[in-house]
Amino acid sequence: MIVIGECIHIVSKQVKTAIENKDKRFIQELALRQAEKGANYLDLNIGPQRRGGPEVMTWMVDTVQEVTDTSLSLDTTNREAMEAGLARCKVRPLVNSTDATPERLAAMMPLAAKYNANIIALTLAGSGLPSSADARVQLALEAIVPAALENGVNMADIFLDPLVLTINGNQDQVQPTIEAMRFFKLMSDPPPLTTCGLSNISSGAPPHLRPLLHRVFLPMMRGAGLDSAICDPLDDELMAVRRILETRDASTAKGRLYLSIYDSYAAGQTADISSVDTSDPELRDIVKTIEVLENKWIYAHSYLQT
Repeated sequence: MIVIGECIHIVSKQVKTAIENKDKRFIQELALRQAEKGANYLDLNIGPQRRGGPEVMTWMVDTVQEVTDTSLSLDTTNREAMEAGLARCKVRPLVNSTDATPERLAAMMPLAAKYNANIIALTLAGSGLPSSADARVQLALEAIVPAALENGVNMADIFLDPLVLTINGNQDQVQPTIEAMRFFKLMSDPPPLTTCGLSNISSGAPPHLRPLLHRVFLPMMRGAGLDSAICDPLDDELMAVRRILETRDASTAKGRLYLSIYDSYAAGQTADISSVDTSDPELRDIVKTIEVLENKWIYAHSYLQT
């Protein structure tokens, strides 16, 4: 699985301060740590940057490229800043992102073509996120794909994103999101690549729950066809789940459970947890998380205690 490291994000107070102070060392150390943990792309999220966007993105790209040749994902809604950053990239970059509105497609698809970049495309319309998997696929087919073809962007260069919503308040959208991921891989031959903001699933959840939700959601999405994820490569346990899925490591009970989740979702089914030994507290927490993500129990911050 392609990992897009999410840690250089302007919503972080430390990252924001480093950008404001042009603190190269902080940004470079954070970039190197993610690359060393296995990130395939480093996401540079500078936000809208309405003032000085091109200068900020250029500085970020140059700063990171001084210490690593890891591919960059450029994350801003500022078109001028996006183009300034793309022009500085030494390795094929990723545009993060466009949605399915005509305005964003007209702004970002030509840049992806001009700079031979991959591009993330959110199945998000001007009216918002469609609630059904079918509607998200329709949006991809009727808006995103035609815009890509019109601009000479190959299907294999698009990362379709069904837009993961937080389970805290949007629990009923978890399974439609997974189903949309599955449908994306049936759209064409070759199919588009797929991605998601994995950490979005736990937004608003208590800190102790967030890593567990990520670890269980990952094999569900991978089984459904996820090729890449915007996530935290500094989370060693999450990266361990990635390795388990890639190497088929069934040497532990936990590994076998993660593989069972993956295999069930790859077969178009929900997870088979009938034989899991829930006397093991760690396995029990995983099972409870599966049941919450599958909408069998209503999510609450205290769900592990019930």
